[in-house]
Amino acid sequence: MYVLDASAFIHDYEPDGETASIPAVRDELEDAAAYRYDAMAGGGMQVQVPGEAALAAAREAARTTGDLDVLSETDLRLLAAAYELDGTVVTDDYAVQNAADELGVGVDVIEQEGISERRNWNFQCQGCGREFDESKERCPVCGSDLARKRPR
Repeated sequence: MYVLDASAFIHDYEPDGETASIPAVRDELEDAAAYRYDAMAGGGMQVQVPGEAALAAAREAARTTGDLDVLSETDLRLLAAAYELDGTVVTDDYAVQNAADELGVGVDVIEQEGISERRNWNFQCQGCGREFDESKERCPVCGSDLARKRPR
């Protein structure tokens, strides 16, 4: 089962097999891409609303990789749907791909190259320079903002 992100509809991706998506993806689409979503939904595409357990698993995977702050609620719900359906998420979003890998969800890309490695991001204080494994609102030492930093 292919679980389609907005980019699949924007780029007129034609999967070979069963498809699903989520209602929030439709909300992101306009014009021809929105019509493609509607046509696929009318033609048998499963419109999935993921459960809380799958959503919690998606959030935890994104937290582990350090992508939680850059993924939208739609991205998390898409990952949860793919997880719940044991499907393959179809996306060009690198953060979604990274979290999908942690979640054990397959990925199919459309226009971009897929990720070559999974990254677990670090966070560095913009004031004192200390590094942390997880994102926080502010540095617990000096109170400055944290920025996502590629791990070494």
